[in-house]
Amino acid sequence: MEMPQKKLAKEVVQVWLVRNIISSIVGFVILGVLFYLDHRFQWTEWIGWILIALAVYSVIDFIWSFFQPRFLYRSWRFDFDEEFLQLKAGFWQEQHHLVPMTKIQAVSTSQGPLLRKFGLRSIGIETMGSTHEIPGLSEEMAVEVRNTIAHFAKVKEVEQ
Repeated sequence: MEMPQKKLAKEVVQVWLVRNIISSIVGFVILGVLFYLDHRFQWTEWIGWILIALAVYSVIDFIWSFFQPRFLYRSWRFDFDEEFLQLKAGFWQEQHHLVPMTKIQAVSTSQGPLLRKFGLRSIGIETMGSTHEIPGLSEEMAVEVRNTIAHFAKVKEVEQ
């Protein structure tokens, strides 16, 4: 069996970057509030040192958040055929999932505000024991992949 070859949409790098920046901003705001409270109520000295360590970690994490999406994009691959769905991701710790089509129970697409802004969708694949995701495909490709996987897995569409 060959390694998966299909890539995610390039725009997913921007989505991940924006998510990382929003997450970092929220973290910095919380840290700022904690520093203010430490100064205002004169907490014990060791709390100040912990806050400084958290601030240093947050700055390093913020810098890393600019590089992480590109590395993640380069490592993310997926592929499928009539027998298996293959998912490969991770640059520090590579994960390779092989999901038999006969075990797939549901396939869905989802789209949050950031994905919608960039014209992307994620595909969720559910089996009896786990859930897998293919993040950041173009809308057309996501629908096509979802329908093809559903056809191979013989998933029936439910009218709502």
